Amino acid sequence: MASTLKDVARLAGVSVKTVSNVVNGYPHVSADVRRRVEAAVAELGYRPNAFARTLRTGRVGVLALVLPDTDLPYADDLTREVVHAAGRAGYRVVVERGPEEEGSNSTRPMPVDGVLVGAPGETARALTAAGRPVVLIGGGSSDGSCDQVSVDVAGAAEDATAHLLRTGRRRIAAIGAYPSGPGGVPRSGTAGYHRALRAAGVTPLPGHLLPARHDRRADGYRAGRDLFAGPDRPDAIFCLSDRLAIGAMRAAFDAGLRVPADVAVIGVGDIEEGRYSRPTLSTVAVDTRFLAREAVARLTTRIGQPDTAAAEIIAPHTVLPRESTEVPAT
Repeated sequence: MASTLKDVARLAGVSVKTVSNVVNGYPHVSADVRRRVEAAVAELGYRPNAFARTLRTGRVGVLALVLPDTDLPYADDLTREVVHAAGRAGYRVVVERGPEEEGSNSTRPMPVDGVLVGAPGETARALTAAGRPVVLIGGGSSDGSCDQVSVDVAGAAEDATAHLLRTGRRRIAAIGAYPSGPGGVPRSGTAGYHRALRAAGVTPLPGHLLPARHDRRADGYRAGRDLFAGPDRPDAIFCLSDRLAIGAMRAAFDAGLRVPADVAVIGVGDIEEGRYSRPTLSTVAVDTRFLAREAVARLTTRIGQPDTAAAEIIAPHTVLPRESTEVPAT
């Protein structure tokens, strides 16, 4: 027999109304009570009656997650965590992945209560202008018109570059950090990379800041190949994603170089592939569970209280040193 709100309330030691508030994402519930209710929901396998809720609230119990096909190196982990966080709040999730284009499906009328958008741009602006509840998740800085739960990209880049410096590397290149200026696209990762070098009194060499058109291994490979063919071969490379870093490591292998003895490599994202690559890939891990939990919480709050002031929340990150940046043996 399916569990009911009363069953959940009895197990959690709260009222049926409190369970309803938690399941429907209302914000005015203490963290302790919310955890107890969510634990009871999980233990009993409770699933809200979506049809009844639609009749009662006019909501469909569905959130949309719109992710670009670039810029989020941890997109797969983030998607999984969003689905879990939304499920605990009583929502299902539909996912749209692909390039952001004018007229994309996410900007058209959809039977969803709110939208999580993976990068600022036309999609987020169009949805906000249309009055949709929107929260930016994991992307770059927005204009402050909507809630944002983001990653400190500049801080992650600075910490990754500082890690390379601590291993004794000085000719540090960057892949995926676009140079500013005519024809370039500023990326906050560029600022963090330069900030770490300046703090150590290191000047980046010409040609050591290379763009990547996409977050793909092939782009990291091409950039790495160009770096190793140049006159000032780097002794370390910071990549704005693990996929780019894995491509760069392959380029090093094909150039007859050893990682990390000849060149150290670090990425961002902590994807599973990097944990089992050879050598294992040093990375900056982003707390995707925090991103998902906070973004879903902000979105459900905005669904219930559309006039709530926009907020920005920064997710924590951690440098995870592995074999690809080990100090060379002397």
